[in-house]
Amino acid sequence: MKYILLIFFMNLLPQHAGKSLRRDDSYPKTFEDIKNEIAGYRDIAKAIIDLAVHGKAQNRSYERLAVFADTIGPRLSGSKNLDAAIKYMFSALWEDGLENVHLEPVKVPHWERGEEFAMMLEPRNHSIAILGLGSSIATPPEGITAEVIVVASFDELRKRAQEAKGKIVVYNEPYISYGETVRYRSQGAVEAAKVGAVASLIRSIASFSIHSPHTGWQNYQPDVPRIPTACISVEDAEMMSRMSSRGTKIVVHLKMGAKTYPHSPSFNTVAEIVGSKYPEQIVLVSGHLDSWDVGQGAMDDGGGAFISWEALSLIKDLGLRPKRTLRLVLWTAEEQGGVGAEQYYQLHKENISNFDIVMESDEGTFRPSGLGFTGNAKARDIMKEIMSLLQPINVTDVYDSADGTDIDYWMRVGVPGASLRDDLSKYFWFHHSQGDTMTVQDPNQMNLCAAVWTVVSYVIADMEEMLPRNTEVAGDSLFFLFEETVWKEH
Repeated sequence: MKYILLIFFMNLLPQHAGKSLRRDDSYPKTFEDIKNEIAGYRDIAKAIIDLAVHGKAQNRSYERLAVFADTIGPRLSGSKNLDAAIKYMFSALWEDGLENVHLEPVKVPHWERGEEFAMMLEPRNHSIAILGLGSSIATPPEGITAEVIVVASFDELRKRAQEAKGKIVVYNEPYISYGETVRYRSQGAVEAAKVGAVASLIRSIASFSIHSPHTGWQNYQPDVPRIPTACISVEDAEMMSRMSSRGTKIVVHLKMGAKTYPHSPSFNTVAEIVGSKYPEQIVLVSGHLDSWDVGQGAMDDGGGAFISWEALSLIKDLGLRPKRTLRLVLWTAEEQGGVGAEQYYQLHKENISNFDIVMESDEGTFRPSGLGFTGNAKARDIMKEIMSLLQPINVTDVYDSADGTDIDYWMRVGVPGASLRDDLSKYFWFHHSQGDTMTVQDPNQMNLCAAVWTVVSYVIADMEEMLPRNTEVAGDSLFFLFEETVWKEH
């Protein structure tokens, strides 16, 4: 079969006269060649680690983030705070001496929560801590006063549909994992409205609580009535569940002043170190600049945004210039579903074959353990070799699949993707809550995250060949078909 493929490849060569199938016009490298090439970066990797963890750049990403978070505060899509954050970062990146610093305009959702409160009236007066969910409508000006029905699942709600009509549905769903449980936040209002409820209150999607509600985006459906919806603390959800199980009648008064405005102008913020040999090829590092309107957005995703900036700063400080362009993108409106990133993808997808890898850090910057990676087996083998350069700080693991709302558009069409993996044990304690502040961040852990992010992005950007991919992307399928055969034989 390999000879048939080779003959097919040779017969097509005249169609590609004058077009290099390899950037350096050379025969494809074997995996052993690539291992040796990567091993040659050990000194550079050590220099990056030393500078980020022990040298003059120690704690820099943390200190930069602290000034930013304390100065700007939370940065909700469409808000004046987000506008201020974008202006701040544009100036900071320019002053840092990075190249091609610019803003790319997009349109983003604009929702404001307004004043909101909830009060239990029966069986006793009790103030319920709430945070309205993104895109929720308001209650009537006088609020809503209704009896509560408590359910633990959508299945239970459907079975008790007749009881729910005219009531406030309280979801006391058990926390399994964020990915599994978040559907109650995103779909809870719709499912409650389908059975005639007048509002829904969702137990916060959190693994731990100190009476802290956790907000987030939720979605309505065009054919289902819209009802007000908010998250409540784990403690209040469990208390009402216990009361309900005893047969106690619960009455709650809910008032929310939420309002949705027309989409607002915003920007993705971009800066680069332009490649020395293949400037048209891109290694993209990123985090999102927006946040929810509570806390400071220091963890989600200030840390990810600032270690991505730090990667370019460290490379610049060391006087390095990779062969490919290293591009920093600070996304806008990620929390509303990757709105800024989707528009970026539509604008740049015509150059998709030049995107080597897309990287996003959006799951905290705690103690790192490795990278999540999405790509084919050959690319994964290469990533494992690159991660071995981080042995001095014991961060070498490569996990299945990268996570990142903003880079998912690229990964779906075959571009390799990577996301930072770190200690998530406390991440959802603070996620989308008033607790997301600089107090959560640890400078030593951010130093390690910055070192990982920088070593990986620099080595990929400087290697002679792009990471392999099998998907047919922008006319590259001929090259990858041939490369697959060569790789297997070596």
